[in-house]
Amino acid sequence: MTSPANLTVIEPDLDAIATSEALVAVLIGPDAVLGQAARRVNRLTKGAVKRVVDSAGFAALDEGDAMTLAFPVGLASETLLVVKLARNTSSDLARKAGATIGAAMGKTGALIQVTNPKRGGDIALGALLKAYKFTDHTSAGPAKEVPHVTVAVSKPEEVDAASVSALAEGVFFTRDLVTEPANILTTTEFSNRLAALTALGVEVEVLDEPALEALGMRTLLAVGQGSRSPSKVVVMQWNKGVKGDAPLALVGKGVVFDTGGISIKPAAGMEDMTMDMGGAGVVAGVMKSIALRGVKANVVGLVGLVENMPDGNAIRPGDVIKSMKGDTVEIINTDAEGRMVLCDVMWYTQERFAPRGMIDLATLTGAVIIGLGHDNAGVFSNDDAFCKSFLKAAEIEGEGAWRLPLGASYDKQLKSDVADMKNVGGRPAGSITAAQYLQRFVKEGTPWIHLDIAGVAEVKAPTAMAPKGATGWGVLALNRLIDDLVVE
Repeated sequence: MTSPANLTVIEPDLDAIATSEALVAVLIGPDAVLGQAARRVNRLTKGAVKRVVDSAGFAALDEGDAMTLAFPVGLASETLLVVKLARNTSSDLARKAGATIGAAMGKTGALIQVTNPKRGGDIALGALLKAYKFTDHTSAGPAKEVPHVTVAVSKPEEVDAASVSALAEGVFFTRDLVTEPANILTTTEFSNRLAALTALGVEVEVLDEPALEALGMRTLLAVGQGSRSPSKVVVMQWNKGVKGDAPLALVGKGVVFDTGGISIKPAAGMEDMTMDMGGAGVVAGVMKSIALRGVKANVVGLVGLVENMPDGNAIRPGDVIKSMKGDTVEIINTDAEGRMVLCDVMWYTQERFAPRGMIDLATLTGAVIIGLGHDNAGVFSNDDAFCKSFLKAAEIEGEGAWRLPLGASYDKQLKSDVADMKNVGGRPAGSITAAQYLQRFVKEGTPWIHLDIAGVAEVKAPTAMAPKGATGWGVLALNRLIDDLVVE
């Protein structure tokens, strides 16, 4: 598993700058005024920093970007970054600056001279998240040593290093799970990794196929019946809030590999379907980070783990399956399997926990990518206040999210001649009809949000906070939402 850099926050030590072998980063505003640390670095490098900030290149930089000096005179470090960042900048730009540092940081780590303690945590988080690199299956293997990031700031007590590290740990956990190949991350291996969260105080229960049969989770089991990998539901409980208060419930789709089943996908790009457990990966990352942070909240995370394979025992188009709720579903397309996993787990979640609110996450539809691209997750909800709370949290954390409509008029696309509903509604409004399907399994009075993260869970180009590949989208926003609910 990949670990973020070790983070330390200290008071400025100007004498240590010259001897540090780590990347040295100084932050200077658009006004080109050098702070105390920048002046020290400027003297050590015989005026190089002042020449940089007086240059046309620095003037043309966007805030959060940097100019690099390799093997700077007067420093033991091989790299000096002069980062353009105003003292009273925004959280987004501070994280961008941190990400600029993280992208340039090597095994030696980084020494960051921060001018504004208010943004120290944001800069540190950006640096940690952008430096992610998954190497477990290369010939070099996983990193043997974790780099160290040191943030020098005038008021170290204003930077919660433990919380920053915990958030990064949660994001890295999600990214690792999404990145793992399906021959490694089987349903059993996935459940084992979640069971290991007990070491952090999370209560973990793994429901196997006989237990799921007894509960009547037939739609979930139907998805996995063509695979040799056993279907499972993992229940994670974090009960550190007010005793007796209803928990917030997070439900994740965990299809460890999706061939499409009998409605098999085209070969081109099918290798990307190792990420079809992205929703479950986000739930796992959130549970890990809130446990590491010791959040005083009641949160339950449930994930349905299956593999969708073509086989002599696989479900077929035209089959009719009875859900745990009791509604029957006509299978039109076996590649619309995620909603069949979620609907049973969502119903079970409400039956067992009666949550104060329920959020499901899934790499559910290609249609959401057509509609929103890779910048925003699709957000659907039956509760305006609950939805606004999440959208606010996502906006603050810089995780794109856009609300899309629900409406009874879409239900006609799900009408079946032989069952209570079909599992797909055709190409028009594909993301919306998928959400409409899920809404049928939300009890009256349960605030609910559906997050279709197909476009944001894994991307082909680097993002602001991540290299290309798994992003960990949602871990930060959901942590903030949970914190906001605790404050309420």
